[in-house]
Amino acid sequence: MAENVAFIGLGNMGWPMAGHLAKAGHHVAVYNRSADKAARWAAEHGGRAAASAAEAAQGAAFVFACVGNDDDLEGVTVGPAGAFSTMARGAVFVDHTTASAGIARRLAAVAAEHGLAFLDAPVSGGQAGAQNGALTVMVGGEAEAFARAEPLIRHFSREVRLLGPSGAGQLTKMVNQICIAGLVEALAEGLRFAEVAGLDGKAVVEVISKGAAQSWQMENRAGTMIDGKFDFGFAVDWMRKDLGIVADEARRLGVSLPVTALVDQLYAEVQAMGGRRWDTSSLIARLRRKP
Repeated sequence: MAENVAFIGLGNMGWPMAGHLAKAGHHVAVYNRSADKAARWAAEHGGRAAASAAEAAQGAAFVFACVGNDDDLEGVTVGPAGAFSTMARGAVFVDHTTASAGIARRLAAVAAEHGLAFLDAPVSGGQAGAQNGALTVMVGGEAEAFARAEPLIRHFSREVRLLGPSGAGQLTKMVNQICIAGLVEALAEGLRFAEVAGLDGKAVVEVISKGAAQSWQMENRAGTMIDGKFDFGFAVDWMRKDLGIVADEARRLGVSLPVTALVDQLYAEVQAMGGRRWDTSSLIARLRRKP
């Protein structure tokens, strides 16, 4: 059944995610801070560009968002002209932003006061995953709201799972980023070691990827890392934002994350090299500049 849907935030992820909803036959209204981008999306996909989050959300059964950080998310929900001001009772807000668990819990509580449902549903899979409709979506919130929203989320995902109450989606995304950080640095170090040792890096990867060293990062990024190409998806700036969220939550929980903290500082060095918009595999560039 076609639904009236709003999508807020048309960045590298939001643009194709909203596109999958439109392709599936839903009636999509979009809002983006850059109005011309919303107009271009609407022209390409046949949807409607709105002048504010509130306007986009009016009459929508489901409102999706994929914005930058906690402040952006607060702005498009409870800020001036935020979506919560016009959403009808019973509507569901699905947040795909990678944000803090704290703001997910706060917004879920505010949504409940308005008779709305709120799902924190950060994603993994990068821009390619969004374009191909193959994202992994980690969800926190009420089971009833999840059951209603899941069929729509599946238009741009290959794995969707409810992992617990509000905040559980964001906490799971933090685990995801912790694991990625360590894996990428280990892969960068391995490839640099092979390079300096005079080995054929691509041949080495072909062999070890058939064994216990195999990972998504190795399968998808080793070749481009060897070639020094770093324009494949998730940027260093965004990874540092995410790792900052992880660090704050770890302090709150009293959990020690020494490898994650180290890799965050290594990414700071990549930023200082001019790699703010390079993808996260660019850790090897830092190793190559070292003696």
